[in-house]
Amino acid sequence: MTIRHRARPIEEAALQELRAHDDAGRPLVPYPDEKGGEPLRCCLRPSEVGERIALVSYAPLRRWAARTGADPGAYDEQGPVFVHAEACGGPAGGDAHPFVRSGARRTVRRYDARGHILGGRLLDLGEDPDGMIEQALGDAFADPAVALVHVRAAEYGCFLFEVRRP
Repeated sequence: MTIRHRARPIEEAALQELRAHDDAGRPLVPYPDEKGGEPLRCCLRPSEVGERIALVSYAPLRRWAARTGADPGAYDEQGPVFVHAEACGGPAGGDAHPFVRSGARRTVRRYDARGHILGGRLLDLGEDPDGMIEQALGDAFADPAVALVHVRAAEYGCFLFEVRRP
């Protein structure tokens, strides 16, 4: 399988802001992870037992729109994401589609250059989860109106990662 689409972590400047106050205005409340496995958006990997992490409210489309001049209107939303409580250095590389595993359910939402949603797709990831995500991203970007795609966990709605037009 050829990987054409790579997940983007939360940008460092946004992480610094989120570690002070999240996008809902709440201060960071770090805690030691007791079980591990939380999807860390700062470094695109699962957390490990004992790491200091925090659950923060994040508005990815709002931040993208502020940089691009888009106006997502009612499509602007914020939701929960896990991050390291302190700077972590970002992704180590390698995993193009983090938090994708057999048996998981993911939503793939497509947005245009205005930040308006163009539709979505629910995926029940099977034996080839990377292949399924790659196919869904390829299908999304086959539409020239698609500027970016958000992948979310279907069960909790957590924002997992963003992919922008290659």
